[in-house]
Amino acid sequence: MAYLKVWVHLVWSTKKRESLLTKEVRQKLFVHMRENAESKGIYIDFINGYIDHIHCLISLKADQTIAKVVQLIKGESAFWANKQAITTKKLVWQSEYFAVSVSESQLPVVRNYIKNQEVHHSKKTFAEEYNELMEKFEFERFIDEPEA
Repeated sequence: MAYLKVWVHLVWSTKKRESLLTKEVRQKLFVHMRENAESKGIYIDFINGYIDHIHCLISLKADQTIAKVVQLIKGESAFWANKQAITTKKLVWQSEYFAVSVSESQLPVVRNYIKNQEVHHSKKTFAEEYNELMEKFEFERFIDEPEA
């Protein structure tokens, strides 16, 4: 048996960063995402977001990959949201996402960051936040316009 604890902070947005994720939509979506993830053996430690994006802190198991977990969470949640008609328009996620490992000692910091998304985004846009994360973790791609 493999003993593994790998924490990952995931971030993804709605296509074209459309503001579809009202507080009510997020509440319903997060409950469903947790239930769906649990049924697939995916552990979501913390989830939150804002009107156009989601932050998710997960712990991977030995047989899980980031790509597969993201696919299962994102794809199924959009399908479910559209079937339930919980948004005013069709919910589509951008194909790209951000994923970075989190050390055990930084879990409280990341949880707090995810928890305070509404406050955080009263001061900066998702594009500004995304670019800060990309710079902080030394990724090369920055955004200024929504994906077409």
